[in-house]
Amino acid sequence: MASAASSPFRALLPARFRERRPRVAVVRLSGAIGAVSPLRPGLSIGTVAGSLERAFGMKGLAAVAVIVNSPGGSPAQSHLIFRRIRALAEEKAVPVVAFVEDVAASGGYMIACAADEIVADETSVVGSIGVVSAGFGFDRLIEKIGVERRVHTQGEAKAMLDPFRPENPDDVARLKLIQADVQEVFSGLVRSRRPNLRTDGENLFSGAVWTGRQAVALGLVDALGDVRSTMRARFGEKVDLRMVAEAKGSLVARILRRGGPGGIGLADDALAAIAERAAWARFGL
Repeated sequence: MASAASSPFRALLPARFRERRPRVAVVRLSGAIGAVSPLRPGLSIGTVAGSLERAFGMKGLAAVAVIVNSPGGSPAQSHLIFRRIRALAEEKAVPVVAFVEDVAASGGYMIACAADEIVADETSVVGSIGVVSAGFGFDRLIEKIGVERRVHTQGEAKAMLDPFRPENPDDVARLKLIQADVQEVFSGLVRSRRPNLRTDGENLFSGAVWTGRQAVALGLVDALGDVRSTMRARFGEKVDLRMVAEAKGSLVARILRRGGPGGIGLADDALAAIAERAAWARFGL
């Protein structure tokens, strides 16, 4: 006679009497990092903290899988997310595996480095370990149309990189110092988390990117694969993959995005979509 644990009624038994399967919490971190627009936040510690807490708070965890799909963005938000993942991993004593989908570039790669292992697809885009600042200069345009720019500040650097004034070499020099400092933090983080980097004569900190297959050879990632097949190979066919829902933002922001007063939400969404599309397009996506 079949035991109660193997009978068709097993699902009706209390959880403690059921067969225990290895459990892996799966968190998806997808999109540009930082405030894409005031009403359309990208990945930030504020938008992902809840998902991370729920993932690491599950009982009986064998691992946490973090799916990364990001072209990068804010260095500060990238670093804050990195630090929170590391803090939770150490607090809960749970291994973390990052899985790269389309791209883990710049801040996206920084977040992936919070994992104990990084797994990518053969065609994933990985890297972009560098710092970039971009903008436009409108000083000639406003001069041509007869507009006078008036700015009054306390502090000579307060209007640094004003796009409506000619570029100031002192401002550029100051920006370069800031970028160099952020780059030092970024490259130091990568070296500490990826101790087996193999340059093969390449500068891995130039801002260049590589495919997943190339990244394995360079030590930027550990293996090729996807979350389902990798977790099944590691924990068995019956591994329990538990997806953690992504944060959707505040109710007010969602209402405004759907066409708030005067169509502000629609205009904001359009501009944000253009900016985010440009970030992905840098990697041919």
